[in-house]
Amino acid sequence: MSTVEFGLDTFGDVPQDDAGRPLSYAQAIRQVVDEAVLADDLGIDVIALGEHHRPEYSVSTPETVLAGIATKTERIKLGSGVTVLSSDDPVRVFQRFATVDALSHGRAQVILGRGSFTESFPLFGYDLRNYDVLFEEKINLFAELLKEKPVTWSGSTRAALADADVFPKTESGKLDTWVGVGGSPQSVVRTAQYDLPLMLAIIGGPAERFEPYIDLYKRAADQLGTTAHPVGMHSPGFVADTDEQAKEIYFPYYKVIRDRIGKLRGWPPVKRSEFESEIEYGSMYVGSPETVARKMADAIKTLGVGRYDMIYSSGAIPASHRLHTVELYGSKVVPMVKDMLA
Repeated sequence: MSTVEFGLDTFGDVPQDDAGRPLSYAQAIRQVVDEAVLADDLGIDVIALGEHHRPEYSVSTPETVLAGIATKTERIKLGSGVTVLSSDDPVRVFQRFATVDALSHGRAQVILGRGSFTESFPLFGYDLRNYDVLFEEKINLFAELLKEKPVTWSGSTRAALADADVFPKTESGKLDTWVGVGGSPQSVVRTAQYDLPLMLAIIGGPAERFEPYIDLYKRAADQLGTTAHPVGMHSPGFVADTDEQAKEIYFPYYKVIRDRIGKLRGWPPVKRSEFESEIEYGSMYVGSPETVARKMADAIKTLGVGRYDMIYSSGAIPASHRLHTVELYGSKVVPMVKDMLA
């Protein structure tokens, strides 16, 4: 099998300390930087930070935190997971990530998405009724900006541009750009249309249910004459020394955050049996290094993906446990998965 990249993703969940006290937002952001530095030391390929505007999360501007990480790391790629392009300005997104790219000597990566939460829309003055057109127009403009030449563009969601040159340029002339997709066939086809790599958010149910999306991406690229890049997947997970420890640490914090989101979306409270079933049969990678590695290797083989990212933070899991998960993922899980795939 060709080389697979391994990443870690976080939304900068606000963790607790070992005494059960929540960290401040500032401490939570610095915690993410510490985790990224450890991931870099361990040889993990990518760290991706998601954008959120909710009280549980500390990262609302991934690229600002990535800029801080850039100056303290050597080789790890620095991505967003995702940048909510619909409620942002494509020109500013390009400029900010080109700046991170400069600070990191070419390690910046932006993953564009529509966002699974909608808080950013009213916050920045966008109408949710324009949800689809906002993303369609803005990705269209972003694709033009990626050429790093003067842009002429017009649409209904922002001011037109006439021969506008945008700075800074990247050193390589190419900003690494992906599109994050949660399960919309139209989004998969659009990603292929713009010749961009696809990152699948697989956060529930068995991984194999996403096989049709990967097939659709390849077929669309073939018909459109673009490149079917290696596909990535990201899923929630947590690693501890034993299966039992991982479940006992993870579940209480997972339940709080899952039920809080569920209340907004009309889901019933999650039961322990559902959690266990998702670990056994679904897309939750929780357990000892051996258990998690086996499950990851199975998913990577089944889907044929070229990148696997673990969302390693969930709710207020204590900071010390998060660091331990990063350590186990980099030092034990990833080497085992590589052996299994060899």
